[in-house]
Amino acid sequence: MTRIIAIIFTLIIMVSCNSQKVYSDFDISYSKSGGYAPVYENLLIKGNNVHYSFEGGGKKYNQNFTLTDEDLKKLDNTLSQNNFRRIQEDHKKIYDGIATSINIKKGANEGSKTDASSIMSNFKTNWKNITAAFQEIINNNVKKQ
Repeated sequence: MTRIIAIIFTLIIMVSCNSQKVYSDFDISYSKSGGYAPVYENLLIKGNNVHYSFEGGGKKYNQNFTLTDEDLKKLDNTLSQNNFRRIQEDHKKIYDGIATSINIKKGANEGSKTDASSIMSNFKTNWKNITAAFQEIINNNVKKQ
């Protein structure tokens, strides 16, 4: 009996650890979170595989899909053309806003940026173009319920 309990306990631990792997094992991540009525939106890209999750406004859903090499190249070009690595974050305190964070773990645009404290004014257009590219991926691939 104790063997069965030990096996079940081990399986539970393995499943719970594996369920969080999708949130830590990615090449590119785009996330929006916060606000007065909190919203959590994540787009995680690993190779050509994408995991999308959304929670807010009483809705919660997850979806997996695949991006083409062309889509990934277009995203990488947008990051490069808008100087992702050179974007400067402001240090003003902003409370109760929805913050967008982008993390790139590989490639020429490797880095991490967020608008949680705003973006310096001379980089706002670049930031808008980059976030629009991620939003386009979401709009074109996610089937919201």
